[in-house]
Amino acid sequence: MADPILECRKISKSFPGIRALEEVDFQLGTGEVHALVGENGAGKSTLVKILTGIYRPDSGELLLEGRRKDFRSPVAAQSAGIAAIHQEATMFSDLSVTENIYMGHHQRMNGIPLLSWGAMRRRTKALLAELELDIDPDVQVRSLSVAQRHMVEIVKALSQDARIVIMDEPTSALTLREVEDLFAIVRRLREAGKALVFISHKFEDIYEIADRFTVLRDGKLAGEGLVRETGVDDIIRMMIGRSLTQLFPKIPVEPGDMLLAVKGLSRTGVFKDISFDLRRGEILGFFGLVGAGRSEVMRAVFGIEGADAGTVLIEGREVKASDPAAAMARGIAYVPEDRQQQGTILAMNIRENATLAILDRLAHRSWLDLPRERALTDDYGKRMEIKAGSWEQAVNSLSGGNQQKVVLAKWLATNPRVLILDEPTKGIDVATKARVHEFISLLAKEGLGIVLVSSEMPEILGMSDRIVVMHEGRVTARFRRDEADQEKLLKAAMGRADA
Repeated sequence: MADPILECRKISKSFPGIRALEEVDFQLGTGEVHALVGENGAGKSTLVKILTGIYRPDSGELLLEGRRKDFRSPVAAQSAGIAAIHQEATMFSDLSVTENIYMGHHQRMNGIPLLSWGAMRRRTKALLAELELDIDPDVQVRSLSVAQRHMVEIVKALSQDARIVIMDEPTSALTLREVEDLFAIVRRLREAGKALVFISHKFEDIYEIADRFTVLRDGKLAGEGLVRETGVDDIIRMMIGRSLTQLFPKIPVEPGDMLLAVKGLSRTGVFKDISFDLRRGEILGFFGLVGAGRSEVMRAVFGIEGADAGTVLIEGREVKASDPAAAMARGIAYVPEDRQQQGTILAMNIRENATLAILDRLAHRSWLDLPRERALTDDYGKRMEIKAGSWEQAVNSLSGGNQQKVVLAKWLATNPRVLILDEPTKGIDVATKARVHEFISLLAKEGLGIVLVSSEMPEILGMSDRIVVMHEGRVTARFRRDEADQEKLLKAAMGRADA
């Protein structure tokens, strides 16, 4: 690599009781895609916040083109040409694409204190054309897909003449086609001489798009090198300090009695004639591409959203439609895909979230039994291995993996018989994934019936006893564990007749 455009030398950062970064070195070259890898809590977010001016390091140097920089605010970092595109696009839904792109750095008319909307719209149109994006600069952002919003964030970075673009989990909610479109744009940016930091837990993405990698572990530099010269096992070993021999620790279990039976479930325009069953101790995988209707089916089973037709039965008894309380009373628990918006109340602490679904069981004459609540939280918190200073710590201060563990703890506290897991390992690191998979397998061994909804084929193939595949709201294939493979699943997910 030639002289780096960005260099971190011995960067350290501490918070009360936590050493987030300890003498970390990091180099980013012009015209390269650099993967920043590590478990949740490894220090990636802290380093990114230092690069973007949100945090200032306690010690160490940050150099841009060889000159020392001290960003005292995000505006200072943006002015220096550094832009960040976060996992959850932070945009104003009711404003247009042009308005979002120029938010915070509007162009003004020469000599007149008025905004030059014509110039901003023309520049937006030119940038969209440069990246070959078919997006109307005047359309409201709320009408765009998740992938298109990420593209608009990239255009916003270019409108600020960004030379360094940081992308945090950009593919986590994209379809395979959308990922391909995003990578095409990343390659154009690389060819144009931009430097990109690419943060992802998906190794297939790293090996597809990145040139070099840096691994952080427990706030320290754990390894770096060229992607093409390093195997996945080696990177995993750097991440967790040991060899990860089994990412999918599936415990063989002989399925027991029938727990859940779904018959002819339909909702107009969303899904049609969905039928499946689930036995005690079984893990039933639901696979499909984004938009296949899997999550909508599970929300209907749990009663969050109604169905026009069909029945849901637990141990032969029908569950009242559109009534989550009735579903919970019959032993169904649902862990949603969006843990931040639907799974937790971020501002509340771990204890309050962990017992949120069973407050009625912890109350005595309208008074909450706090000792019992604390004991229950301690039990499930330790069982899920939630890493926190105390159970009074706010959930929004936890890593993504630990937030997911809080959601799991909350629903396990309801003592369910059927556990529906919608993308349970989305956005969490490889080591935490392994622990979640191990826990899922143990729950099945204890006799729970588990429905595992996932867009990741290795997860579905590695953890499921049987697999149901959906495409555009319909079931297209069913497989036993011993007859499924990636090619068959992908064909069925694409609606191919030869699946």
